Amino acid sequence: MYNETLKDRIEAGMLLSDKLKKYQGSNTIILAVPRGGVPVGYVIAKSLNLPLDIVLSKKIPHPSNKEFAIGAVSMDSMILDEHPEIPNDYIDEEVIRLRKSLQEKYELYMGNRKPLDIKGKNVIVVDDGIATGNTLLASIAMLRKRKPEKIIVAVPVIPYDTVKVFQQKTDEFVYLIASKYFRGVGGFYEEFNQVEDDEVIRLLRDADNIK
Repeated sequence: MYNETLKDRIEAGMLLSDKLKKYQGSNTIILAVPRGGVPVGYVIAKSLNLPLDIVLSKKIPHPSNKEFAIGAVSMDSMILDEHPEIPNDYIDEEVIRLRKSLQEKYELYMGNRKPLDIKGKNVIVVDDGIATGNTLLASIAMLRKRKPEKIIVAVPVIPYDTVKVFQQKTDEFVYLIASKYFRGVGGFYEEFNQVEDDEVIRLLRDADNIK
């Protein structure tokens, strides 16, 4: 259906917009995952004439290997894998530290704007790709508590064996490339430059004019 490589995040957003056309101008909000998901979400929001906000999560690192995630946390939700050897005190402290960091990041990107009310609305959660998916699953858990009508996740790239879990955890899952030979999200883009905070802030401010 699609080539195994996308030009950039803009092309990814345009292709996803085509698959999400039924939501155009509807009671729907785009929630982008900073930073890489914001350029993709911006294109979708602009194409479908929908408001754009962000959703934030962070992985909870293993105490002896910071690269290994034992779970993930959002501003008001958490998922945790079973690791009985890890003290509860460590997890509690990490959750407090990470939530403080998430709050500061939200204020950096959104200023004093309040998060959009998603109760009774469709939300389309957008990122530039999924690797493990742990933090995105935490975001879904957080969003469920705010009682949206539907949660749709839209991503350009995902490992093939991760598709099923997202189909189970969402009301609708939209993707472009599901690879059995996953080589990291950036490996499926011709251009995959790092998205800086300044670009995120600019796109989010510009998105205020969409709707």
